[in-house]
Amino acid sequence: MEGNVDYNIEHGIATVTFYHPQSNSLPGKILKQLADTIQLLGLQNDAKVIVLKSEGDRAFCAGASFDELMAIESKAQGEAFFMGFARVINAMRKCPKFIIGRIQGKAVGGGVGLAASVDYCLATKYASVKLSELAIGIGPFVVGPAVQRKLGISGMSQLAINATEWKSAEWAKEKGLYQDLFENSNELDSAVNDLAKKLANSNPEAMKELKQTFWKGCEHWDELLVERAAISGKLVLSEFTRNAIQKFKSK
Repeated sequence: MEGNVDYNIEHGIATVTFYHPQSNSLPGKILKQLADTIQLLGLQNDAKVIVLKSEGDRAFCAGASFDELMAIESKAQGEAFFMGFARVINAMRKCPKFIIGRIQGKAVGGGVGLAASVDYCLATKYASVKLSELAIGIGPFVVGPAVQRKLGISGMSQLAINATEWKSAEWAKEKGLYQDLFENSNELDSAVNDLAKKLANSNPEAMKELKQTFWKGCEHWDELLVERAAISGKLVLSEFTRNAIQKFKSK
């Protein structure tokens, strides 16, 4: 039940694939492997561009692992868990390579955070999104800066406040989370591969400099996301959150 993160490099394209049997959810082990893998690929000269994807043809990512959330017994443990998301987001932000997101299905919570943290995101029409954190008494504090950077404060607040409502992939495209939508996974893969091939043959130094300009103004996220993780780490211990998570797990 632990899941895994794998990667391969072919013709300059590094493909990072994560998997968890519970709808590609993100326990701490997967988060650490994702952050470490992205950092590693950022240093490898044979990786010119990175594609981030999950296994299967259904959910892209179900977000935080409810089992791990329920196992948290202290504020320190809570902060440590949410720092896993912070490290992945900051790893993608600092990586000198462009990262293409391949979103084949629904994205929830931390999954939306992943989609918002890549540099270019392509999805199928089935890739609806939801920030469900408030519904379990927490709030999307750690992924919030990444989501707001892509969707603006209006789009971010719509997702964060109406935490039980799915927003369509078309809505996400209109808000800027997705750059294009496709009818199915085959068409999505074709588009991802075409773009990745073009970038793999582009000037690495030019792409590095361009990425830095895109992320300008986010340099304080090392500190900001630590603060946000502390907020979530405190809230996850509340009786409200414990009861809410238990209700979700029993559905």
